[in-house]
Amino acid sequence: MSGIDLKQMDIWKKYHDTRDGTIREKLILEYSPLVKYVAGRLSIYFGNNVDYEDLLSYGVFGLIDAIDKFDVSKGVKFETYASLRIRGAIIDNVRKLDWVPRTLRQKNKEFEKVMVQLENELGRSPDDQEIADRLGIDLDEFHKTMSDLNISHLISLDEYMEQNYEMSVEVANTSQYGNPDNYTQFNEIKAILADTIDKLPEKEKIVITLYYFEELTLKEISAIMKVSESRISQLHSKAVGRLSVKLNKHRSILYEE
Repeated sequence: MSGIDLKQMDIWKKYHDTRDGTIREKLILEYSPLVKYVAGRLSIYFGNNVDYEDLLSYGVFGLIDAIDKFDVSKGVKFETYASLRIRGAIIDNVRKLDWVPRTLRQKNKEFEKVMVQLENELGRSPDDQEIADRLGIDLDEFHKTMSDLNISHLISLDEYMEQNYEMSVEVANTSQYGNPDNYTQFNEIKAILADTIDKLPEKEKIVITLYYFEELTLKEISAIMKVSESRISQLHSKAVGRLSVKLNKHRSILYEE
């Protein structure tokens, strides 16, 4: 079975068949570092708005949910499945806090509208000054707003990733020729994501690549790019904002009934 050794498979099958509490506790302890990893990476979005210990607590609920629902027969690594469940649990609980002001939600809609307008007019991704000018604010206020909007962008991307993940599981377990609709749609999604990242401004593309694909920390990226961590955070915020706008636009096409 791809991604799972025989010993792990036996443990998961035993838990699936017996729901033994002792096995469950061992699995929680074994995979608890995954909660710290996911919570640590998500903390970039929430900053000081949500306590890190709360993120860990929310993540544990996601881990437990993943353990209870994991199906070893799918051939997917548990870490891959659990990471999305942990991430989803954290975001769902933060969303319930409803600490994002209505004015910020309105700003997010305005930002997305301006991004689309400028890209259509310019035929490229607009720079900071062009966006700020269209919004009628200075660069300092623009950068602060981008930082504040991180949570809105995170939620949008999380929903997209969940849909993308469910489809990837279907494709991984279905022949290309057995279900060509799923296969074609999944590859279209991958192509859209790759193309969107490739068209990001160079510095933003580097940050996204190093953070999500090389899994480096902000501190490590700042050392490589020789700029401050706050600047890396700004670049990350802008890149995620652009990706969110593009993916939301394509998602309405890909997932229409």
